[in-house]
Amino acid sequence: MSLVSASFNTSAMGDYGYDWALVDVETSGLVARRDRVLSVAVITIGPDGEQTGEFSTLLDPGCDPGPVEVHGLTAERLRGAPTFDQVAGRIGAMLQDRVLVAHNAQFDYDFLAHEFARARMWLPVSQRLCTLALNRQVDPPTDDMKLGTLATHYDVPQQRAHDALDDTRVLAGILRASLREAARLDLPLPLVTCPPRAESQFTPKPPKTPCAYRNPGRLTADGPLRQGMKVAITGETAHARAELVGRAVAAGLNMMTSVSRHTSVLVTNEPASGSAKVRRALAEGVPVIDEHAFLRMLADVRPGTAHEATAVAAAPMAEPEAEPVVVTADLAPRTPSAAPVQEAPAREAPVREAPVPGAPALPTAAPGVPVPAPRRPAPSAGAPDKPLAGRRVLVLGGVHADAAAARTRIVELGGSAAINLSASVTDVVLLEKGEGDRRMSRIATLELPVHDIHWLSAPTAITTAASGTAPRAQEPHVMPRGGVIDLPTAHGGPTPEWYVTAGWAPQPDCGIDVVAFLLDEDQQVTFDEDFIFYGAPESPAGTVRLLTGGPAEQTIALDLASLPPATRKVVVAAAVDGAATFGTVGAIQIGAALGSSGAPLARATLDAATTERTMLLVEIYRRGPVWRLRAVGQGYDHGLDALARGYGVDIAD
Repeated sequence: MSLVSASFNTSAMGDYGYDWALVDVETSGLVARRDRVLSVAVITIGPDGEQTGEFSTLLDPGCDPGPVEVHGLTAERLRGAPTFDQVAGRIGAMLQDRVLVAHNAQFDYDFLAHEFARARMWLPVSQRLCTLALNRQVDPPTDDMKLGTLATHYDVPQQRAHDALDDTRVLAGILRASLREAARLDLPLPLVTCPPRAESQFTPKPPKTPCAYRNPGRLTADGPLRQGMKVAITGETAHARAELVGRAVAAGLNMMTSVSRHTSVLVTNEPASGSAKVRRALAEGVPVIDEHAFLRMLADVRPGTAHEATAVAAAPMAEPEAEPVVVTADLAPRTPSAAPVQEAPAREAPVREAPVPGAPALPTAAPGVPVPAPRRPAPSAGAPDKPLAGRRVLVLGGVHADAAAARTRIVELGGSAAINLSASVTDVVLLEKGEGDRRMSRIATLELPVHDIHWLSAPTAITTAASGTAPRAQEPHVMPRGGVIDLPTAHGGPTPEWYVTAGWAPQPDCGIDVVAFLLDEDQQVTFDEDFIFYGAPESPAGTVRLLTGGPAEQTIALDLASLPPATRKVVVAAAVDGAATFGTVGAIQIGAALGSSGAPLARATLDAATTERTMLLVEIYRRGPVWRLRAVGQGYDHGLDALARGYGVDIAD
């Protein structure tokens, strides 16, 4: 049966058959809350893979069509087309009671949700499936996950790229092929639940102008206000709140909407009110003053210390230093005037920044040329001290500590430690009771080499084509815990976003939340919106976004070139929701890629945690003119609220 056959073997597909609605939109820009849909195509497919419907149309957006060189839709071509509200009913009927499918599904879902909202309608979608996320799980031997690349791999004909209808027809072929691969590997589908959107919660606010000054600490008794101080206001005020905030910002103060241990002073006329901000200020020892004192002090705000100016990471990566600098990482959040968080001790020693033994520096690109990842040698070409170079090894069974030690050994031997079965897995190591893993039947069918733990003492590479895949021309650089790389950059055009994706084995009894903190040189958030999490998935300027690819995958997208100069570091962390720990969850796999469809340039498997409930996954930080990425893997026993407070964010219950 051809991969692009219009139907499935339904008995073989089992739980992989749904009513699908495949969607592609062409848009006037990349920001759903601002830009408009120019064309839309929908194809419906039944559980048997047979197409049941098709619809496409150009749309009059009522605005400039944007990058015509990309989508080819000029204002002249769109003139006379229907507006979205005129076709919303028909589109909604095709989406109703079906799983929305798209390549980078959150993009299409967000644009449709905003268009339906403008038409005063709800988007009738309760689940979506991203073919990007699905193929990240399948892990085919392609150099990237672009629609055209996957179409070539799955032998799907493509006629007109960036044409909504043709892209949707291509997507149909890719979906059918990807579902067969998922069924062959017994992979769970990364379905994302789509509850009704609350626009007040999810629509980003206009950017707040970052304060230009570092936080000098708390207000002292009889001391003056200084530029950069973090100030919060609570309760009724005689002057309009907007006036107080405006005057304070004009004076160089950093106005906050919550109180944390980094707050310099709380302004309130009701210190005995018992409000959440007052209670928090008392608990943290934050000074409290009234409105009259605040206005008096605003007349004499003393000069502050400006944030250190740093170059934006648009320069080429520097050559490796002959003697790399080794720096102890300040993993616990800190402030000049306060001790680090003491809620619970870290379970692991601080990670030291050091070069990865034997790791080549990632290359830079010529102007306008995408940056390649390091090339992977053939499985038989491993160096004597790296016999597993180019191999991807899955560990099954054993207690968490033994499995973690085995994966660490795999990385030491030059291999990549897998956390799920995929098309790229080349070997399997069985620990105690590993033969009882449900995936063993598939592994036997795929004829993958299976080894015991002693194989990792002196592994021999066994060449096999049983998985049906060939090695990639380019393979991610494998980073050990604590490993550091410079992030390469391209020249001669806009710098693409970096996508840091965290994945784990599906968890039936708990959820995992990936978050990000944008920190200044004092390891603090500049303002509350620098905390990116499920309740606020996008920074005000859209430079950092949280994307959900499935129940076992979340991504932090970063536009490093657009981050404000005050942002010196972005910390990506994960927290277990509930009483479970990362010892129960197991390993977390991190991949760093350029662009949403890029293959990972670097990958790390982090699994040293045991009783921890929160874990620092990676740090992306400025080092001179470039950005670096460090695989951290340090856990804490406390929850997300305590971790956030350490960085200057107070999470409301």
